Amino acid sequence: MSIPVALDRRGHLPFHRRCVPFLAVCAARILARLSPIRLRNLLELVRRGATPASTAQALLSRDEVTAVSLRCAGQACLQRSIAVALLCRARGCWPTWCTGVRTSPFAAHAWVEADGQPVGETYPPDHYRTLISIPPAGENPRA
Repeated sequence: MSIPVALDRRGHLPFHRRCVPFLAVCAARILARLSPIRLRNLLELVRRGATPASTAQALLSRDEVTAVSLRCAGQACLQRSIAVALLCRARGCWPTWCTGVRTSPFAAHAWVEADGQPVGETYPPDHYRTLISIPPAGENPRA
């Protein structure tokens, strides 16, 4: 069975702005190998003290992550979502990090949300069912 693969649009990032997004992508690659409970505990620790991210902040972080990583621009949604959350955190904010399923077509998926909406995703919000979410500190998780 084959899967259609389409990359997210990739922008160009000047060399002097690539360092922090690249470090977030490298850290995310390591963290994506953790068990779900360890990943959840670590992300809950990292989010402390951050303000909620706006949609614009989360989208900028996502664009920068996909600009520095071909893997994150493709099918590596877990690594991409972790990298976006870490990059936002490096800037003092935190989006809602989510993992769950996409219902149409059905597949496991990880994404970030801001203002209650998935950021940079191609499917409408009702196509996502959250299993684990890590919102900014002080907000209640949905699942």
